[in-house]
Amino acid sequence: MCKRWQPWLLDKFNTVYEATVAVRKRTLLGGLRGRLLEIGPGTGANLKYYSPEVEWTGVEPNRFMHAPLLRAASAAGLRATISGHGGERLDCGSGSFDAAIGTLVLCSVGDVDAVLREIMRVLRPGGSFVFIEHVAAPPATRTRAVQRVVSPLWGAFADGCRPCQETGRMIESVFGPLDAESFLVPFPVIGPHLAGSARKR
Repeated sequence: MCKRWQPWLLDKFNTVYEATVAVRKRTLLGGLRGRLLEIGPGTGANLKYYSPEVEWTGVEPNRFMHAPLLRAASAAGLRATISGHGGERLDCGSGSFDAAIGTLVLCSVGDVDAVLREIMRVLRPGGSFVFIEHVAAPPATRTRAVQRVVSPLWGAFADGCRPCQETGRMIESVFGPLDAESFLVPFPVIGPHLAGSARKR
């Protein structure tokens, strides 16, 4: 899918999707303070949930997202910096952030393990990684079967998104035990979700 069209498509999708996750986002993101790093912020759907006191950095390799991001940051009253690097190799010092955030992003990054290890590296000790991700449905369910069947075409039209990915297990393999909950949103294929946080010990 052409990256130039992604901002427009995200805005259309987010209008409906955000209503289903707004309460969870407000709970997970509203209390964050200090220096925040968001991986793949897109057009800035999360920015309205952050306190104006935070110092926010967004890592967004799609440069067509940068202008909408800056507008959203300005509207939210945030001090914002945008990096065009990918999450697999962050241009940030070790231990330099109080929290990192990823929502609907780990399903499409090139190397999930590398991104998670970079997030771990740039978090200060005790810092948290906060996430909301769609995940693979339980094995042997109809939804899981559908996810497997549509996965190749889905990825081609959704910037590499992998609906069958066991994202929770991947996060746990790097961070250890998660404080997370599973829930469903009313969207085909990507309905199963996981939301919560992991802490750097």
